[in-house]
Amino acid sequence: MTNWLRLRPSVRAAVAVVGLILGGGVIARGEAGPWPAPPAEAPSARAATPAPAVAAPSPDPAAAQLRAIYSEALVHGAAYEHLNELVSRYPGRLSGSTALDGAVDWAARILGGMGLDQVALQAVAVPHWERGEPEQVDLIGPHGPPTPLAALALGGSGATPDGGLSAEVVTVRSLPELAALGRAGVEGRIVFFDRPMDPATVIPATAYGAAGDQRNRGPAAAAAQGAVAALVRSLTHAHDDVPHTGQTVFAPGNPPIPAAALSPQAADRLEAALAADPHARVHLELHCRRLPDVPSANVIGEIRGREFPNQILVVGGHLDSWDIAPGAHDDGSGVVQSIEVLRIFSALGIKPRHTLRCVLFVNEENGLHGGTAYAAAVRAAPGRHLFAVETDNGGFQPRGFSVGSTQGDAAGRAAKWLPLFEPYGITFFRAGAAGADVSPLLLQGVTVAELTPDSQRYFDLHHTRRDGLDQVNPRELELGAAALASLLWLVDVQGL
Repeated sequence: MTNWLRLRPSVRAAVAVVGLILGGGVIARGEAGPWPAPPAEAPSARAATPAPAVAAPSPDPAAAQLRAIYSEALVHGAAYEHLNELVSRYPGRLSGSTALDGAVDWAARILGGMGLDQVALQAVAVPHWERGEPEQVDLIGPHGPPTPLAALALGGSGATPDGGLSAEVVTVRSLPELAALGRAGVEGRIVFFDRPMDPATVIPATAYGAAGDQRNRGPAAAAAQGAVAALVRSLTHAHDDVPHTGQTVFAPGNPPIPAAALSPQAADRLEAALAADPHARVHLELHCRRLPDVPSANVIGEIRGREFPNQILVVGGHLDSWDIAPGAHDDGSGVVQSIEVLRIFSALGIKPRHTLRCVLFVNEENGLHGGTAYAAAVRAAPGRHLFAVETDNGGFQPRGFSVGSTQGDAAGRAAKWLPLFEPYGITFFRAGAAGADVSPLLLQGVTVAELTPDSQRYFDLHHTRRDGLDQVNPRELELGAAALASLLWLVDVQGL
């Protein structure tokens, strides 16, 4: 049994809080469903009299069920309406913020009004970092006034001294290049990590992952060599003046240095200035601060399984977003799609064989405390989770699923369903990683997955002020929810 919070007074009337047991069992693969009998053998060509007409085979019930799921989502879907509420009322849902507190209450109220079997909050302590006053980053030229550079402090950044700091800049394109400079080439300077996402990489998420080390670990590595601050080219294929924030990590006990992301155009301006004058300087003022951890909660709702109530299937997304972002694609879309899966099952009267659980995690962006706390509760409880799928790649047109498993080739087994998904644009199940919040479950033997939408536009918006409702297409959003509901129905009925 895990430790659940009491709901806040604003939602007590709507939600009955019950302790959820995070348990389960093992789903049997290939369990029988209501499949049609094989077609009758064709009559012999030697028959003396014409054979009676053979009735057309009845439709595949699995195909019919997916058709019903997609129709429900596209005709009666509530995901876009819920997303409008979430991002308009609670933008900037960073851990420790009042906006995240409000989003937790909102999610509990929405799930509590759906007639689910259980809804509860799982207590999670989350970090509390604040950006403070707007950043000021200026290129100091030899002549004329300073040139402003569009920038956002990275999550976890330290503050500059009062009045800011100014220093020469040294450019690197990789962490090994930084290490090769040694302390003598870095100490007292600002390190500028200037490696862009590779434009030749077709899948933007792959390019993002390859370039992400300079943002995630670069500032700490620069600090270890005596740098006074770090600047990072924003992780995006876009070429605009919009900076992208994100988390950077400093080891416990190592004071963070000021660290900020430059917009692509600002990074180009700095690159050109340094090419013209290697001694060019940058002035920056950041007002960040780290405060003590604060209480928050994962929000959990479930439909109890009719045959195997202690065997759990999970769908989820993360409630938090960056403080400067409305968080519509990252990950408001995933939140409302996960809620929509339960709504679709309820609206169609689908009684799952196994318990279907929606988990809305907190603190994915700057700590992963929600996912870690949920996995710890699962490990300590009796039974077993069977399958967990996350949606955290935006609300664009769904294309397929990434599947990870320690139980053999789960992606290959899921590929048998591709003919069912083909009419809806789902074209692959590939072996790979899953969302950050469900990934800890993989180590416990749970098969995990992630919805993979078309991602060509996602990193234009990711971790920016532009990630608003106007960037989300309602039909694409609902198609993603339908794809998730369909996959969970198939896992529930046929096993994986």
